Amino acid sequence: MTHSKENLDIIDEMVAIANQNGLRVNAEHVEINESGMDFLVAFATDEAGEAWVLRKPRRSDVFERASNEYKVLLLIRGQLSIQVPQWHQFTPELIAYPLLSGRPIAIVDPAGGGYLWQYEQHSLSNTFFDSFAQALADLHNIDHALAVQAGVKMKSPQEAREAFNNNMEEIAQSFTIPDSLQERWNAWLADDSYWPRHSVLSHGDMHPPHILVDETQRVTGFLDWTEAEITNPGKDFVIYFALFGEVGLKDLLVRYEKAGGKVWTRMHEHITEQWAAYPALVAKFALLTGKESDMEMARGMLESWNTHSS
Repeated sequence: MTHSKENLDIIDEMVAIANQNGLRVNAEHVEINESGMDFLVAFATDEAGEAWVLRKPRRSDVFERASNEYKVLLLIRGQLSIQVPQWHQFTPELIAYPLLSGRPIAIVDPAGGGYLWQYEQHSLSNTFFDSFAQALADLHNIDHALAVQAGVKMKSPQEAREAFNNNMEEIAQSFTIPDSLQERWNAWLADDSYWPRHSVLSHGDMHPPHILVDETQRVTGFLDWTEAEITNPGKDFVIYFALFGEVGLKDLLVRYEKAGGKVWTRMHEHITEQWAAYPALVAKFALLTGKESDMEMARGMLESWNTHSS
């Protein structure tokens, strides 16, 4: 693959840092993936032929959150039946770990912004759905006491709810929130029946490129744990709902409960309302990066949600 001058410079920098920390990367076999919002990712091979993932934080705040990710990965290693990254290098400039087996169930389409699926989305097998439900249930059942002892961030059910409210109040200072959408958010926040009375250890960014599967469609690993914390259980189902709709979500929740996951009466409705609140998270991210392209994306999402939330 031909790399741009900018990417060649980035590759040289990442290889140099890896080498300085004892990882002998072959500079002739490095491929860049620029789709991540928090990390620039490269796939590399060392002198022994082993495949590695190199992650370069895009901003200083990313490394701060990566410190929490590192604690989470140390905690869950060996507690899940699926693979998770095992970091061999962890510095403000570079994170490196051996490439996990399996392939993402989908990748970001660089042309259209949607997903390119490894398998047809609407013909995925029960193997995928059952193993995904089991992996989520196992993650959500990890002992909170062990997580807190490991230094993982924790929000009680009330604190998680308040965080949504605070986020919405913050973005209202910089974005125009359509009245119908603000009213929907307010109704969701005010109604106790929507909300769980428990927290779980959540992955926090469960979209298809972070879900690895084998050739049978069995889930074999989760990637990118930057957003992981003990918090609202609905967070790991929101993107799934956006992709598979009402019927898909109801089916997954049945499988999740059967696998040992804890559900509540209005969990399904809570997740649908959490998806309606997703533009607030995008807007908060835009305020964090300060990039006009991210601000424009947030404005567009808020406007489009107004159309199909009224």
